Amino acid sequence: MNLHAQPSAVPYYAATGTECALFEAAQNNGLPLLLKGPTGCGKTRFIEHMAARSGRKLYTVACHDDLSAADLIGRYLLRGGETEWVDGPLTRAVREGAICYLDEVVEARKDVTVVLHPLTDNRRTLMIDRTGEELVAPPGFMLVASYNPGYQNVLKRMKPSTRQRFLAITFDFPKPETEIAVVAQESGLDVARVTPLVRLGGHIRNLSGMDLEEGVSTRLLIYAATLIAGGMGVDKALEAAVIEPLSDDEDVQIALRDLVTTVYG
Repeated sequence: MNLHAQPSAVPYYAATGTECALFEAAQNNGLPLLLKGPTGCGKTRFIEHMAARSGRKLYTVACHDDLSAADLIGRYLLRGGETEWVDGPLTRAVREGAICYLDEVVEARKDVTVVLHPLTDNRRTLMIDRTGEELVAPPGFMLVASYNPGYQNVLKRMKPSTRQRFLAITFDFPKPETEIAVVAQESGLDVARVTPLVRLGGHIRNLSGMDLEEGVSTRLLIYAATLIAGGMGVDKALEAAVIEPLSDDEDVQIALRDLVTTVYG
């Protein structure tokens, strides 16, 4: 399980709408929040930014197929010949009045949903069956989850009964001027050289009739800009950070290289 607590420094985030105000309203009123949007569009960075800005501790859990309710709540472990209860990240967040962020929540096992429901209504409780505790979330606790609607299928999707327990924000890739500022800030590459890179990203996202599940993410553009800022040639940087990650299909890769040539001349 990929889990970390956010440091105190405020990570850079460029707002694209009213998402910061909505987060603060949800936090002030003890309401759960759902972030929807494509991979690499800034959902996780947004949560890191808001948590640090509000001075709140953040527990981030990268959800996956094997993530169970016990991974979130906790379990008994054998230590030094004795059995000891160890809280999971969700339980720690509830006890501490922190923020718990479940990234790509639909990837987790179905028993996780059962645990979340009492925390996302007026009860705001977490039942720990193994210890017999029923924790009432303090005012500071906030539950945030995210998922990518574009990857949903019949087997892995968020049920309406769960989705309607959350406030929701839809994220998308930022407008070019905002994305240029973000990529330049994160990579250290000057704006003049970031501009064609962001233009390339826009062209890729607008492609149709190609075997691309999603367009290039802002994250990948930052990777490419970071390589270029470090002295790597544009062609090699784009090959490693954009073309290869986006597709294994040779025809698609050729088309992407042609697009690079068009943008960069």
